[in-house]
Amino acid sequence: MADIMNNNSVSWRLVGLAELQRNRGWLFALGIGLFILGVIAIGASALTTILSVFLLGCLLLAGGVVQIAHAFSAHRWSGFFIHLFVGILYAITGLLMTVNPAAAGISITLIMAIFFLAEGTFRIIATLFARFPHWGWQLLSGIVTFLLGMLIWSQWPLSGLSIIGIFVGVSMIFNGWGLVMLAVALKKAVA
Repeated sequence: MADIMNNNSVSWRLVGLAELQRNRGWLFALGIGLFILGVIAIGASALTTILSVFLLGCLLLAGGVVQIAHAFSAHRWSGFFIHLFVGILYAITGLLMTVNPAAAGISITLIMAIFFLAEGTFRIIATLFARFPHWGWQLLSGIVTFLLGMLIWSQWPLSGLSIIGIFVGVSMIFNGWGLVMLAVALKKAVA
């Protein structure tokens, strides 16, 4: 049975590899495109922040409307008020984010700073107490996360208009570069 499962796993991997091989040009182009968009996003970080927050607000608003509609469609259900309350909360939050995305971006950035400070502190303390194998990397991760939180906090509220855009841009750059390197590796695998 294990041999059959291993053979199926290998055949699925080969099918997936063949599919990637056929589309490696598209992977490369997508990677380059994401990389370029990431650079643009960082260069226009305030605009990227506002657009990202606005889009998130639209998604929350739409989710709230659907949740409210669902609550009224099943109004005899005991969870009516929970769904109605959550839907209203989503809709109000989404509306506030779409009406003033700059203020929402500044608020979200403050929450991110607090989160990074708390996560970094917890990771540092937990790592120092646990001391599991290779604990130094986790300690370094905690220190970097804490310092990132301090950096955002110290520049807040000015950082509120750029941090989200920078994070989106950095994510796009690394995702794009990962796809480019995958396409290059696939080309080398064929050769």
